[in-house]
Amino acid sequence: MPKISDKRRSERREQILAAARRCFAGHGYEGATVVRLEDATGLSRGAIFNYFDSKEDLFLELAARDNQRLVQLWVEKGWEATLREVVHEDPDWIGVYMEMGRKIRTDPEFKRRYEARIQESLAAPLLEHVHAEQERGALRTDAPPEQIAGFIGLVANGVAVQLGAGEPIRNVDALIEFVRAAVTDRAPTGTHPRTRS
Repeated sequence: MPKISDKRRSERREQILAAARRCFAGHGYEGATVVRLEDATGLSRGAIFNYFDSKEDLFLELAARDNQRLVQLWVEKGWEATLREVVHEDPDWIGVYMEMGRKIRTDPEFKRRYEARIQESLAAPLLEHVHAEQERGALRTDAPPEQIAGFIGLVANGVAVQLGAGEPIRNVDALIEFVRAAVTDRAPTGTHPRTRS
């Protein structure tokens, strides 16, 4: 049997991940059975699990990539670009994100694996970036980097949950303006002074 080239192996892995994303988004974690994954990928279970140890590992890989992509975007282009990216995410990404949150809440072992694989590996670069932004005056300095990153992450999570519930974000610019006011000590530009009645 001829050996598969590294390039072909990488392409096949990407094919599996893309099809699995659609399957998990459409059916949820439990509903994305191995049979459904086979149908979605057009591959046998043996072929799928030649690339991933288990369905859970496949799901965790999607989460790791999504989180890594968002952290990289934040570091390279800033938190505003990251929030805009979340607002305009593909519905399959939102579906997997929502399912990931559900799985973390209901499965303690999965939560442990998720935190070990994803949060710990991405927290340090993100916090270093936030600290550097504070040093250059782009972010407020009266709060620790963890608090600023946590706040922006909380807003991004809220955006994803709202989109996952089928509710669009109606005024992205206003949302970003208010987040900017919170993390930079600058008042939103679109605010109006209060009037007394």
